Amino acid sequence: MLRLVFALLFTFALSAEKVFYLMGTYAVIDLPDERKVYETYFYLRNLEDKLSTFMENSEVSLINKNAGVRAVEVSEETLRVIEASLIAKEKTYGYFDVTLGRGEVKVEGTRVFASASIDLGGIGKGYAIERAYEFAGTSQGFISIGGDMKVWGHKRVLAIRDPLREGPLLQMINAKDLCLSTSGNYFKEHIKQEDPELVQITVVFTDCTFADAFATALFAMPRDLRRKFYRENPNVGVLEVFEDGSLYINSAFFEYFEVVKFKKKSGLKK
Repeated sequence: MLRLVFALLFTFALSAEKVFYLMGTYAVIDLPDERKVYETYFYLRNLEDKLSTFMENSEVSLINKNAGVRAVEVSEETLRVIEASLIAKEKTYGYFDVTLGRGEVKVEGTRVFASASIDLGGIGKGYAIERAYEFAGTSQGFISIGGDMKVWGHKRVLAIRDPLREGPLLQMINAKDLCLSTSGNYFKEHIKQEDPELVQITVVFTDCTFADAFATALFAMPRDLRRKFYRENPNVGVLEVFEDGSLYINSAFFEYFEVVKFKKKSGLKK
């Protein structure tokens, strides 16, 4: 499979897996029905048309063109991701910020006002996956876009890449429905780190929107603040990889899986 897709072993894949190019990366949609796969793909394309900063006529581009001037009427899809971004900002002590620290965003009914340009790159893929899951409405499935994925209704072998060497760092079989989001500066070069020893962080959670936002924010945080976040959010699982090859894994991470197999030896940090 492609390097940016983290579900490496599709031993338990469903019957209609397809690979697409979406949101500047590769996406896998695996649902029981091929027709539903293509319907979900076109739904995601429509969502990208609204949320992309690279498309001149997208709703996000319209918000940015009017930044600091006026509020913009947006669709329910765009409104929901903006509202989620504000919740994520509060939960992450301001480290998740779609204005990248340049301004503020306000929701006024169905209108959005931004005092500076916004970028949904740190939440958009997770949000798209979560909305596609709702749209598909299937009893089981798997959707991944880049370093974000959701699996529901079945067991699946998943893997997290080793950022320091080729191949997977560990492989897991999910115990329940979950989302995985992995962040590192090889994905999001604009992230400013306050823990330079941290190379990669993977978040496992029930909702892909917040898994994506949390992974983005946690990668930027200093270590003591990350530990505070984990204490305040005990249902968020995390795996941190450091430049010396050591790992930090909280107890919540293991609660999402029935099997976790380490592929390479690594020390554990506190």
